[in-house]
Amino acid sequence: MHIQLIKPNEQYKNKILDYKAEFVANNEVLHGSAGLDKIDNFEEWYRLILQNSSEHTVMQGLVPASTFIAVDENDEIVGMIDIRHRLNDFLFKQGGHIGYSVRKSQRRKGYATKMLSMALDVCKSLGIEKCLITCDKTNIASARTIMKSGGILENEIIDGEEIISRYWISL
Repeated sequence: MHIQLIKPNEQYKNKILDYKAEFVANNEVLHGSAGLDKIDNFEEWYRLILQNSSEHTVMQGLVPASTFIAVDENDEIVGMIDIRHRLNDFLFKQGGHIGYSVRKSQRRKGYATKMLSMALDVCKSLGIEKCLITCDKTNIASARTIMKSGGILENEIIDGEEIISRYWISL
């Protein structure tokens, strides 16, 4: 299995919108997409991820982040991953440094583990020494991926009807 993390760009517009559509069709939450699930217009989303990639231009209340698409050897998007360069109060409680998703048609193939490993290398290059990654307690696949990558469960917090598991990975 070969994948690479690529910054989203205009060339992948239709593939990114297809990726989003698969999540919508399956009534699933689209994690690690820098808000793609909340925006219908690719150009607006793309402008926002560029704006939010720098400490100098990030929107108030957010933190700088690097968003990537995970592309396989056939140039198809298998996943998305968002790396937050630092944590604010919200991210410290339940969002973490990294959010990711893998499209339903590509799950159980090792993509999440590979994506997370590559993202941890990016975190290390950003000077992050301990990386927080969270997931819903019921998301067993994500918890296994995080633990396989060295995640140590610190605690679980209740957020409404959800229980969020908080894992730390030392880099």
